[in-house]
Amino acid sequence: MPVVLTAFADESFQEDPVHGFYVLAAAVFPPAIHDQVRETMLDLRSRLRSRRTTDKLHWNHLDPYQQEAAAKQVAEIEGFHVVTVGTPVPQRRQERARAACLTRLVLELHSLGVTELVMEAREAELNRRDVQTVIGARYGLVGRPEFRVSHRFGSLDPLLWAADMVAGAVRAHRLGRPAPRDLLDDCLYEITIDTGCRHA
Repeated sequence: MPVVLTAFADESFQEDPVHGFYVLAAAVFPPAIHDQVRETMLDLRSRLRSRRTTDKLHWNHLDPYQQEAAAKQVAEIEGFHVVTVGTPVPQRRQERARAACLTRLVLELHSLGVTELVMEAREAELNRRDVQTVIGARYGLVGRPEFRVSHRFGSLDPLLWAADMVAGAVRAHRLGRPAPRDLLDDCLYEITIDTGCRHA
């Protein structure tokens, strides 16, 4: 029986009429180690406590040293990460950019054998938009196979934290700090796309 691969996705973005970008990162681990990855991420949260600690490990709550430590930890886990980066992202256009990134992400994940995508939950209406985007993207898949998408709150599944670390590292690179992204280089596949968002 073929292994069913699930990707876990989170995002980061920077709004700017010219240099803005949207990062949508998907972390994929062998199903047999999902629980092990969850334990690793929980341990990482314990070790990287900050003054802004929440129920989940969050890239933006870590200082640069902690961010590099987190990226290194994720890089050491068996698996791979697929990231779509959409540019540009003017103000009030991040949802359009997200849809463009998500469409391409579905195509890339499917080509790598992934059949399910779990995204960090947002507001219900925004989650529905994601579902509609994935339904549209499925029409571009060869044979139109089943590709499922669902949403979970980040506080409920540490596997989503790994995707947040990847998204944060790619964002840091785009903002001129390549060190975290460099640590993930051997297990990261990054694609840049045109969002078509030219005006705010």
